[in-house]
Amino acid sequence: MSRIGKLPITVPSGVDVAVEESTVTVKGPKGTLSHTVASPITVARGEDGAIEVARPNDERISKSLHGLTRTLISNMVTGVTQGFERRLTLVGVGYRAQAQGDKLNLTLGYSHAVAHPMPKGIKVETPTQTEIVIKGTDRQLVGQVAAEVRAYRSPEPYKGKGVRYTGEQVVIKETKKK
Repeated sequence: MSRIGKLPITVPSGVDVAVEESTVTVKGPKGTLSHTVASPITVARGEDGAIEVARPNDERISKSLHGLTRTLISNMVTGVTQGFERRLTLVGVGYRAQAQGDKLNLTLGYSHAVAHPMPKGIKVETPTQTEIVIKGTDRQLVGQVAAEVRAYRSPEPYKGKGVRYTGEQVVIKETKKK
């Protein structure tokens, strides 16, 4: 039995979970998320109100989907209650970020400014010119947007300049000696 998959998902007060055939919909104070569960996995409400994920057999595909489905539903419950955020830091002279509505304007040393549009459900803030905070209810989408912003100028290994996750360690290479 999957160690993660067999754990029940507790549903906090203020969160409504609807299970209809193979679709799980979670509504909370921060929004609504839904997920379609793969065919061998079943999702049901327990007697204490918790959500339980079960698999019918011990085949390889069922085992691999068991823990994944439980984690995805758990992330949906966390997303509609607390939300998720990723923080990015700009390192480099003249590198700046500015949030304008649903766009993030970046100055990253190119000849032009980069404007990254934010998808629906994602909010971006810039507390300072070198900090970016990406917030949303969908964990996968928050991580994807953060990765796309980081890809505009990923940290280079000689000076460490670029867009990096807050707390990320960039290993600086030694320059070539004559």
